[in-house]
Amino acid sequence: MPNPQHVVLDVKNLCVEFKEGQQTIRAVRGISYQLFKGETLALVGESGSGKSVSALSILKLLPYPKARHPNGKILYQEQDLLQCNEKDLRKVRGNKISVIFQEPMSSLNPLHTVERQVCEVLALHLGLRKDAATHRCLELLERVGIPNARQRLKAYPHELSGGQRQRVMIAMALASEPEILIADEPTTALDVTVQLQVLELLHSLQKQLQLSILLITHDLGLVKHFSQRVAVMKDGGIVETGSTEQVLAQPQHPYTRSLINAKPQPREGSAPTFNEELIRAKDIRVWFPLKKGLLNQTYDHIKAVDGISFTLHKGQTIGIVGESGSGKTTLGLAMAKLLSYQGEMFYRNQQLDSLNQKQFRPYRKKIQMVFQDPFGSLSPRMSIAEIVGEGLEIHSPLQGEEKSAAIKEALCNVGLDESAMNRYPHEFSGGQRQRIAIARALVLNPEVIIFDEPTSALDRSVQVQVVELLQSLQETFHIAYLFISHDLSVVRALSHEIIVMKEGKVLEQNTTEKIFESPESSYTQALIDAAFD
Repeated sequence: MPNPQHVVLDVKNLCVEFKEGQQTIRAVRGISYQLFKGETLALVGESGSGKSVSALSILKLLPYPKARHPNGKILYQEQDLLQCNEKDLRKVRGNKISVIFQEPMSSLNPLHTVERQVCEVLALHLGLRKDAATHRCLELLERVGIPNARQRLKAYPHELSGGQRQRVMIAMALASEPEILIADEPTTALDVTVQLQVLELLHSLQKQLQLSILLITHDLGLVKHFSQRVAVMKDGGIVETGSTEQVLAQPQHPYTRSLINAKPQPREGSAPTFNEELIRAKDIRVWFPLKKGLLNQTYDHIKAVDGISFTLHKGQTIGIVGESGSGKTTLGLAMAKLLSYQGEMFYRNQQLDSLNQKQFRPYRKKIQMVFQDPFGSLSPRMSIAEIVGEGLEIHSPLQGEEKSAAIKEALCNVGLDESAMNRYPHEFSGGQRQRIAIARALVLNPEVIIFDEPTSALDRSVQVQVVELLQSLQETFHIAYLFISHDLSVVRALSHEIIVMKEGKVLEQNTTEKIFESPESSYTQALIDAAFD
């Protein structure tokens, strides 16, 4: 149980400013809070509210001297961490206060094994070497629930699933048994079932070690289940604080109420009837060969997609759900002919599976794809006009003013002003970048758009905006969507039909209403139960 008499961290009037040329941007505006021993305090708010900046200030992990603290104190064991020198901070960082960062694939070194990365922490903070460090590393991996932990010692990050990588990050953070754990969006891009596993793991470890956890998140479902107190941040300030139960049940600030009510809403009215067939897929298979020996002979296959069939009609959305590794994204890439597959694929009764890349090119105009990470899929060196207009150069004869007008119209259709044309991706928020990615697909007037986890890393309120945008675009242009996601609330709001995948196969396929009201499989029920909201 949390001990309110024992304050382990005391943040007083913290301010954070960033110097951008001649301009000073105030990211955090005089916030104060206390973290008690054994409790979880959630800092909640949208992107840009100052949550992560304030948390990173605790260990002075901001880009100094560009960043500075004109006011405030962060007191830990009677010392102000903001006034500590690097030598003293190194005694606290990773030792007494540890951090689990948002994206483990970016935080883990892709060139080093799991063993080397965890053992590095043990060597730095506990002075362990070789066999002792490896033994302790194995203990940590087993403690955080890594299956076949001994075999995973020599694995590289790309060989692990998203949930396993996050568990390795937790193992590294807990290596020196810290007093405080800062968890910065620890489950943002994970499947709902993996989210539950990771958070239950943290909750269990918290009880064992009497950890104090500062949870940074925009997901109120997580807050409801795993925190005792919550502080709501907006525009760099704390607008409301209190017990989790009190804040969620009786929010006092309008912004808190808007966060609680930000849930994607399904379309109103009866289910439409779809007659015009666009895509017909029959027995689609994507098998990756496993080879060994001097002759590199195939001895088995990874069956990423194994016999999937469906029909997608004009104006219809089919949602594809399932855990990581179920084959969702592989199916989407096969539909866009971005990887090889077996089986039959038809677009308006034209068979596509037998076409080579050159023959398939005319169909790319009609079958577009929007990827999960817009920051990764948008070139940082191209302006928005160049990004959105790139497809027109290949698939359309439009030039000059006509091309410019098409780009402006596409941006307008996704709710962006034409002033965005000469700016670059880094100048936009995550939600705005996703709108740009949608505009890039929309400018070619496609009939089918494949969405691969387009809202997974967005705040709930921004998710709602993107869902409403996609609903509006579909109603206006009658575009068919194949919507791949692990977020069941988003899938429910957008989809007319849902395919539940597990280990490359269809486990269940039915209308959205029947899937949610009377799921046939225990796996589907588990996915629904794990969606906290």
